[in-house]
Amino acid sequence: MSASIEAVQNEIIDEFSMLDGDMEMTIGYIMELGEQLPAMDDSLKTEENIVKGCQSKVWLNANFSDGEISFDADSNTAITKGLVSLLVRILSGRQPHEIIDADLFFIDKIGLNRFIGTQRSNGLGAMMKQMKIYGLAFATQNTKSQ
Repeated sequence: MSASIEAVQNEIIDEFSMLDGDMEMTIGYIMELGEQLPAMDDSLKTEENIVKGCQSKVWLNANFSDGEISFDADSNTAITKGLVSLLVRILSGRQPHEIIDADLFFIDKIGLNRFIGTQRSNGLGAMMKQMKIYGLAFATQNTKSQ
């Protein structure tokens, strides 16, 4: 059993707290997280998988198997790739209702918005919205198939 959404967010908060609010170290760490994101197959980098509302290109694909949604993601910029990797870490491998109901409090607890600026904050919001839309779509599909 994987850790709860809350537990994963608390792990992330602990990791960022070690950076002591240092802007350069925080941005560097976000970029490092992006480098650790598993490679997304180029065949998934399609127009349909581009997250609308992001200034950078962000591709997000969802698969539904055994009652859980797994996400593949990538971006053409290092910082944005790091941001989407945090969301994938928290929300991948979850049931649709968990994603729909998720309270993503880690962003405010870390103070992430002051490090990434308005454009990326808006993009992060668009990524979260898209993941929740996938959750709704798969929840509806799952209900119809039962």
